[in-house]
Amino acid sequence: MAKLKITLVRSPLGRKQNQIKTVEALGLKRIRHTVEKDDNPAIRGMINTVSHLVEVEEV
Repeated sequence: MAKLKITLVRSPLGRKQNQIKTVEALGLKRIRHTVEKDDNPAIRGMINTVSHLVEVEEV
């Protein structure tokens, strides 16, 4: 299964509550923090919600 490397590049402070919770659910703690997640529709939906805050690349 493909993996996605997700990096937080902008702060979620001052954003809508659902975007803050989505960043937390992805496991991102601080700016420039990177996590690897399996590529599935649930993760893609979360990325779509906060696409303006994160950078994504396939591994």
